[in-house]
Amino acid sequence: MRVQNKSIIVTGAGNGIGEGIAKRLAQEGAQVLVNDINTTGGQRVVAEITAAGGKAAFFQADVTQSAQVQAMVAEAERLFGKLDVVVNNAGWTHRNRPMLEVSEDEFDKVYAINVKSIYLSAIHAVPALRRAGGGSIINIASTAGLRPRPGLTWYNGSKGAVITTSKSMAAELGPDNIRVNCLNPVFNPDTGLAAEFAGGPVDDARRAKFLATIPLGRFSTAQDVANAALYLASDEAAFISGVCIEVDGARCV
Repeated sequence: MRVQNKSIIVTGAGNGIGEGIAKRLAQEGAQVLVNDINTTGGQRVVAEITAAGGKAAFFQADVTQSAQVQAMVAEAERLFGKLDVVVNNAGWTHRNRPMLEVSEDEFDKVYAINVKSIYLSAIHAVPALRRAGGGSIINIASTAGLRPRPGLTWYNGSKGAVITTSKSMAAELGPDNIRVNCLNPVFNPDTGLAAEFAGGPVDDARRAKFLATIPLGRFSTAQDVANAALYLASDEAAFISGVCIEVDGARCV
């Protein structure tokens, strides 16, 4: 068990990549607080984890709201006695379109969910990690922050901010024995936001367009990202901090 008894929060874990991460960590012995704004999805993931013999609980929270993030961290400490790891997975995108056609409200939502949530997580989770003697923060960014695709300009920028912020956090929090890393998944057609990324339904033509940019010849999966998150959450990565791992089949080479 690679993360036995570690207390871990996974945000946006009611489906997609977050669900995969939560389930993989639970398989390896973690006590997982599954967060999502969607109660139905989050509770389903918890039920499936516990049915498989894992330990998990659900906490509904909007990660753009300070009081709700604070309550989420407090709940993890209350349930599990400490907080060891936070996986900031919750994310959002505007629809793939020319940058001048993205509304101000869309822009604000993208930055609130993708960037402000990292700030709020740090504000409330870092003190808890310090109380535990250290820990790990894993931010889910994107290959979009390194190899931007046209039509996703403001989303690309938000993920670039996550990448840079993760590195800066790692430098600042190292003396507290808090490691900060990020993961950069490539396009996954099975996530709930796939149609927004693609600019419409993910038909054969759109799939082929995205697939042609990935040298390994397939899309990323939730399991691919979950395996990388498991490594960063585990003690095997005790000296790994300030790193961004591309889970992308060489897309960013």
